[in-house]
Amino acid sequence: MASNTSKTARASVRAGQAQGAALSVLGEFKYLIPLNKGKHVYVRNLTNAKTTHLSTSSDAFVEEIRVLAAAGHGAKIRAELAALNEAHPQDNWAATEKKLVDAGIFEG
Repeated sequence: MASNTSKTARASVRAGQAQGAALSVLGEFKYLIPLNKGKHVYVRNLTNAKTTHLSTSSDAFVEEIRVLAAAGHGAKIRAELAALNEAHPQDNWAATEKKLVDAGIFEG
């Protein structure tokens, strides 16, 4: 059966795992793999075991993060966004986080 995940997505996930971003016993798991200076991102979803390639300005990105936040992963995703903004302020991660906050993703 053919995989629905692209070669690039699989390679990116493998690269993230090699850098210690994989799921571990201590619960460390990177949900966001940034691409194209913050314009796109791979979102790793534990609830459905899929990695999706999304534009950070799209409604699909907001909905994917909403699903993860509803499953209890909102605080971790928000911490990842803050870390990305600190490491790469020129990539406008603060605006991405603000978009999610304005959409009510992290409430509750």
